[in-house]
Amino acid sequence: MILENIIKSINQNKINMSFQTYIKNIEEKTEKSRSDFERLAAEKGFTEDGKIKKGIKATEIINWLKEDFELGHGHATAMYAYINGKRE
Repeated sequence: MILENIIKSINQNKINMSFQTYIKNIEEKTEKSRSDFERLAAEKGFTEDGKIKKGIKATEIINWLKEDFELGHGHATAMYAYINGKRE
């Protein structure tokens, strides 16, 4: 049981590090900060008061990120998750 918990913790740390690495790489590639993406999403009408508006689909935001910022699908999905409130 202890070994299982250690493995689970290690795997969770890899996932967290991977997400943060994706976000950092996006910021470096686009020269836009996380908060820039949140602001831009609001300007595009995707979010309101920091939350994705009802009726907005993930694919709409992901496609916008891919098209306007030339992000790959994985990076666009990570930034969508950030805009949607994921922090780890």
